[in-house]
Amino acid sequence: MKIAYDEMYAADGSVRANYQSYASWLKGVPDDVIVRKRKAAEIAFHQTGITFAVYGESSSKERLIPFDIVPRIIPAEEWVRMEAGLRQRVKALNAFLHDIYHGQEILKAGVIPAQQVLGNSQYCHAMRGVDVPEQIYAHIAGVDLVRAESSNGDAQYYVLEDNLRTPSGVSYMLENRKMMMRLFPDLFSRQKIAAVEHYPDLLLNSLRSVAPQSVTDPNVVVLTPGQYNSAYFEHAFLAQQMGIELVDGNDLFVKNDIVYMRTTKGPIRVDVIYRRIDDDFLDPKVFNKDSMLGVPGLFAAYCAGSVTLANAVGTGIADDKAIYVHVPDMIRFYCGEEPILSNVPTWELGKPKDLAYVLEHLSELVVKEVHGSGGYGMLVGPTSSKAEIEAFRSKIIASPAGYIAQPTLALSTCPTYVESGVAPRHIDLRPYVLSGKEITMVPGGLTRVALTAGSLVVNSSQGGGTKDTWVLEN
Repeated sequence: MKIAYDEMYAADGSVRANYQSYASWLKGVPDDVIVRKRKAAEIAFHQTGITFAVYGESSSKERLIPFDIVPRIIPAEEWVRMEAGLRQRVKALNAFLHDIYHGQEILKAGVIPAQQVLGNSQYCHAMRGVDVPEQIYAHIAGVDLVRAESSNGDAQYYVLEDNLRTPSGVSYMLENRKMMMRLFPDLFSRQKIAAVEHYPDLLLNSLRSVAPQSVTDPNVVVLTPGQYNSAYFEHAFLAQQMGIELVDGNDLFVKNDIVYMRTTKGPIRVDVIYRRIDDDFLDPKVFNKDSMLGVPGLFAAYCAGSVTLANAVGTGIADDKAIYVHVPDMIRFYCGEEPILSNVPTWELGKPKDLAYVLEHLSELVVKEVHGSGGYGMLVGPTSSKAEIEAFRSKIIASPAGYIAQPTLALSTCPTYVESGVAPRHIDLRPYVLSGKEITMVPGGLTRVALTAGSLVVNSSQGGGTKDTWVLEN
């Protein structure tokens, strides 16, 4: 296994420039103070109600989000390149989504095999020919980045996956920053750290900018599947931060292809819906007829152009792992540019040559279901038993096109407070990219950390934690 890039310490043990101010401060803080601060953070998160379900645990109770007080610190020049790459990538993904539901030029050009798109279960045929404001489909994108050693020996950022359906976690980014400023205010006076607190304002402005054309003062709501959803805290949090209504399907109805919200003062028209419900459950008249979460007639209103859905119906095709491998080609096709951010090298198991290689090297690779998410439906070869590898081999052989494989990257590490003390743990980064009339984002994003020693699975749903992410300003 390659030695992972350490975000804080260079190979010779010296502190990297972006961490020097923090390391100097940390050196002078007694251990008992850190213990007290960690406890204070735990109590504060509990009082705020920042909990979520961890799938697979025997207890059905929700638990506190694991929060680490050692921040992930990114130099200004590093963020400038990252931001440019994110803008480029999301621009291409939105162009791709518009194209495949309209002219399908990228398929006609043979850049992507048509069957990979049109035959994909995530392709929404009902969206063919439906026009959406500003041709924006992925209004909120959570792009997962990892840093690992490249073939030339440098540590560089790779895009691990694009989350374009209902990306979550931004509330933790905001609460982590609030917590760090509350616990350690002196740290923020020692250096310039880019603000993230204005994210709700950016989000609301972005959503308002894609309202139907005839609307001058759009009414925006957040649509939640309800309080039993594991991300309900975030739905309520964002609605409160934006100063808009949090609604469920029962709060809305459609009349004459216009969406209304029920209120004590009578029906009020709704123009933009930031929906946190999956496509299948949005409208029982069109999708899952048994859905109790959606709004009957919503899709007809959407097609009529009287309401905007963010993210758009059908965005799932663009973050499917079978399509992920083609994003660099999308950037070249739609933007006429070379990708700024690289994909992780990927084998497509639907190709006989790739399949043969992967089956021979399963113990070395990470294999993922193309429709999987949250760290589920995957094999991490180096940490799996022979029995687990052989069981997964059978799944691959039964349906090879349902999987991709990637090398086991040595994800970068960051010092983290764990039970045994401070130790390196693997991390990733999820910046949140907002697309409206403009593409905007706050500097940084959500840093997720694998709290188990040696683990590469950072997902909170599988026991991972989070850190505050600092982008330094010049």
